[in-house]
Amino acid sequence: MKSKRWVRVVFRRRVFVIATLLAQIVFYFFLIAVPRIFFQHLNWALNVLSIVVCINVLNKKEKSAYKITWIFLILLIPIFGGALYLIFYSQSNPRKLKRLIKKSNGQSKPWFSRPGDRLSALIEANRDFLPQAHYLQEYAGFPVYAHTQTTYLASGEAFFKKILEEMEKAEHYIFLEFFILRQGIMLDPVIDLLEKKAREGLDIRIMYDDLGCFMSLPPNYRQHLERRGIKCIVFNKFRPILSSLQNNRDHRKIIAIDGKVAFTGGINLADEYINAFERFGHWKDAAIMLSGEAAWSLTLIFLQMWNLHPKSVEDFDTLYPWKDGPCTVKSDGFVQPYADSPIDDENVGEHVYIQIINKAKDYVYINTPYLVVDDNLLSALTLAAKSGVDVRIITPHRWDKKIVAITSRSYYRQLISAGVKVYEYSSGFNHSKTFVSDDQVATVGTTNLDFRSLYLHFECGVLVYESRAVQAVKEDFLNTIPVSHQITLADCARNAAQRILQDVLRIFAPLM
Repeated sequence: MKSKRWVRVVFRRRVFVIATLLAQIVFYFFLIAVPRIFFQHLNWALNVLSIVVCINVLNKKEKSAYKITWIFLILLIPIFGGALYLIFYSQSNPRKLKRLIKKSNGQSKPWFSRPGDRLSALIEANRDFLPQAHYLQEYAGFPVYAHTQTTYLASGEAFFKKILEEMEKAEHYIFLEFFILRQGIMLDPVIDLLEKKAREGLDIRIMYDDLGCFMSLPPNYRQHLERRGIKCIVFNKFRPILSSLQNNRDHRKIIAIDGKVAFTGGINLADEYINAFERFGHWKDAAIMLSGEAAWSLTLIFLQMWNLHPKSVEDFDTLYPWKDGPCTVKSDGFVQPYADSPIDDENVGEHVYIQIINKAKDYVYINTPYLVVDDNLLSALTLAAKSGVDVRIITPHRWDKKIVAITSRSYYRQLISAGVKVYEYSSGFNHSKTFVSDDQVATVGTTNLDFRSLYLHFECGVLVYESRAVQAVKEDFLNTIPVSHQITLADCARNAAQRILQDVLRIFAPLM
């Protein structure tokens, strides 16, 4: 009975939000369309506004794909297009968020290098890693670590088992950050364990994205967690207004335990991720566990987001796990966790991917649930294939978003023509986000190959150099090939209507 009650509450909230957004859209159309009928001079004024907006869009420091999309919309609806752009961006005020991020990052920055500088040791081991590692450490601010063991987890089921084992061992704190939480077989035991640890006196924190959990959690879930002794922050609360800030979602997935163990990857805490129920066929996913120095980096990445909350004041010294001596975990290669933010001008996730592709000599194997990319990544992939690199990509065969699926397949033609091998995971939905190249470097994280992940969301990942996880990522990819089918040019667009639809959707790809 109680469950049915909160479902009704959630449903009413969803209906209210959707109705409010629709009302705004109708109001803006009315505001512009009605005066146009009666006042011709306003028509001219709005046309001039659209021209001014186009000039502004062209001169913005933004991806060309976004510029093309907005200019196309303005050309399509010249009266309403310019006003729509202003409405969409004028209600956004990222300055406050930028200040909070700058302050939070400034407080945590010195603590990233606390375990020591490992960059020179990495370069000494293999100088080919210098450009990537130097960029992430010296420019993006995410150092290289040694004294870390990496464990690649090739399924949600393996991830679920491992996080329960490791959280049970926690002695001081457990921090969780997720895009999606959904009550059920996976989440409920995690919350029960966290409540138990909170009663033992541990510092337990959860942060989840409001829009990511919009359809999966009751509106009062934060209060429910706090009653169980779990500190909780809901990130970027969704408000029914037309605003670009609503696009900036926390898509990260992080579990940090005592600063000594940490997890990240594509897996959220919801039942479909462990195939407890089927949504789009078998759910294929991946994560990575870090034990040792590099786990501290993911802990700090979590704290950077947590400390955006104005009441949060962090004592990093109390959280640092090796105050009494250095970390003694045996090195398993080198590890470099990283994070990406849409509020700055640096596309860290995209740069990590492009550098892996550009440095590849023998192969690049990629798992991604979406394949909606801009010219930079498209050029890097096609150039690598034309240069003799074995470039392979696995996407899903059963998709969660039909329009995104059609758009993703529109990129197949260009990639396959250049020599890229594209496969679709036959058994269901491939949600993994992994790159591996030349038996030397791999990354596992949260960043999809689409515009939202690469440019609009808060994301994170782990770059590993010559560790055992590199081979594990490669083996998982190769084991997925036999249960996938290769796409040919004939499969890409069987008729003219389909090709036209794909070409049109490509224009709106940045909005997907």
